[in-house]
Formats: sequence, structure tokens, C-alpha cells
Amino acid sequence: MVPIQNLYYLLCYAWNRLPEPDEWRQVAEQEFHRPLELLTQLLLVGTRRLLQQGLPLGYAEREEELTELRGRVLLTPTITRDLLRRGRAVCAYDELGPNTPLNRLLAGTLDVLGRTRRLPAPLRQEARRVRSRFPEGIEPAPLTRAGLRALRRLRLPGPEGFLLNVCGLIYRTALPDTDAEGRTRFHDFRRDEVLMAGIFERFVRNFYRLEQRRYRVLSETISWQAEADRAEDLALLPSMITDTSLESAERKIILDTKYYAAAFKAHHDRQRLISPHLYQLFAYLQNQAAQTTVPLEGVLLYPAAAHAADLRYVLGGFPVRVVTLDLNQPWPGIATDLLRLIE
Repeated sequence: MVPIQNLYYLLCYAWNRLPEPDEWRQVAEQEFHRPLELLTQLLLVGTRRLLQQGLPLGYAEREEELTELRGRVLLTPTITRDLLRRGRAVCAYDELGPNTPLNRLLAGTLDVLGRTRRLPAPLRQEARRVRSRFPEGIEPAPLTRAGLRALRRLRLPGPEGFLLNVCGLIYRTALPDTDAEGRTRFHDFRRDEVLMAGIFERFVRNFYRLEQRRYRVLSETISWQAEADRAEDLALLPSMITDTSLESAERKIILDTKYYAAAFKAHHDRQRLISPHLYQLFAYLQNQAAQTTVPLEGVLLYPAAAHAADLRYVLGGFPVRVVTLDLNQPWPGIATDLLRLIE
């Protein structure tokens, strides 16, 4: 399981953001026992920074009973309340202020964290203290999938986007039920293999985007080298989308990440590589070969858990490496191992 301190780096890179020294110092000064504590600290650090700079403003629709027209008139409530005879109308208009969707989400998330027993008392108290610094008029929004999806469509800039991702992960770790007093319960998201697989994949890809300049880094769709009697039958073939492709003028690497407890599985009392993973990578290499003129090779990358491995093969003429990355070591070692992998 990934140590909580290293989760900070994984999340920063997964969310396409370089770790910040000041933020890391505040994180490193504390001993975390649960990932929720780390997420809360990141949310507090980022929210305090926003409050110091001034919360971002935006236009929010407001409905109000007025004596003069403003914005658009809402006929149904105006007529239902018989307001026209009194020279009044219900109007909806946009007002610039801090009651934006992001600020509402931050307020709602801090409310939840200020109540949960899964956090130590000092962190709960700090969540309530930071929440109390929000200006009046901000209506806290609950953590919901629909609300998070709507905010992601806004494509918020750097720091705000990072806080949105923190709130999104807090939502993903919340259990569907609450206790008798309405407090939300949370689980350790490191045990969620599907969630961690996505984080691990994005972490590796964005690490290479940010930390080296030799290769162009992307996730790409590989076309099948296939024919069919009918053109529409080709559309039924599954998509081949690489986790990470690294390409230079001299070399191209297709790197596939697999977040599994081990790179091997038992078969008749012997350890074997996981065949679907190897078949998938080999299919990528075979079909990509016709679309590139540079030497092509493949890497299967697993987080080290039960066994460390560094295996090298030549499969169908392609160099293939199966290797594990130790996520339990200090961060400098992780960064060094990743850079050595593509040397």
C-alpha cells in the first residue's frame, strides 16, 4: 500500500501539477494515519490561500421580489402571488459575488469534514475555523456527483482545479451512508484498485510530461492493422489507447501501467506473468509498428508489492521490459527510478 506521504506526490502529478515546496512542508510537518487526513490538509492549505488572495467571484442567478424590473420577470410566481396589482414582480438576475459553484462546494466539503469522526479533533477544528472565514451569502453545496461533474465542465484554472480534484476524491472516499448524527463516514481509497489504477496511470504519464524533455509524452489511439468485408465491421473492433507513449526522433516507448498487487500470478504452483497484460502490450506494439519509423519497444510497469521484478525480453522483434516501481521508498528514489526507466 502506498505510504500516505507519497500520496501527495502521486496526486499532484496525477492532477498535472508540480508539488509546491511550501505546501509540501506543511504536509510533511504532520503525521497522517489515514488518506482522508492528507486530503483535508491539502484542502485547508489551498482554501486558506484562496481566502488570503480573495475568493474568486462569479455571476450567480438570484431570484427576488422587486418593485422595479431587473433581469427577467418570472411570470408564474409573479401571477400566483398577485404581485402586479401591487407594482411588484419576481425577477431573476445575475449578481456578481462569491457565491460561485466552487466556493459553495468548498464550504459544503469543509462542513462535512468539520463533523466527521474519521479526522483527529485538531483537523476538524481547523476545518470549522477555515469555514468560518467564508463571507456571508455563500450557500454550502453538498458533495454530489452531478455537482462535481458540472464544475469539471468549467475547466477551472490551476489552484482552483486542484481543489476541485481534492473535493472529488473526498467524495469518492465517502461511504454511501451516514451515522445517526448525520456524519459522513469514509474509507481508505488506497484499497480501491480501480481508483488507484487511474491515479497511478495519470501520475506516471504526467510525471514524464513535467520532468523530462527528451520525449514527447501522450496517450494515443492505435489503429488496428485489419481488414474486413464490410467497413462497418471495423468499427466493432475494441479501441487500443495507450496509457503512456514516449516518442523521440530515435526511439518510441509504449508504457502500460498496471496497478496490481503483483506482476505475477500462480499457475500450477509456478509464478507466471499475467498473460492478458502481456498480450495487450504486444498487440499495441504489433499494430503500432506500421505507423512509426523509429525503433519501438514496450514496458509493463507495476507498483512493487509482493515481489520486485525487472525482466527483459524480445517478443516478435520488439524489446519488452516488465518492471516494478517501489512506491514505498522515499520520493527521490521513486523519481530517480522513473527517469532511469526511460534512459
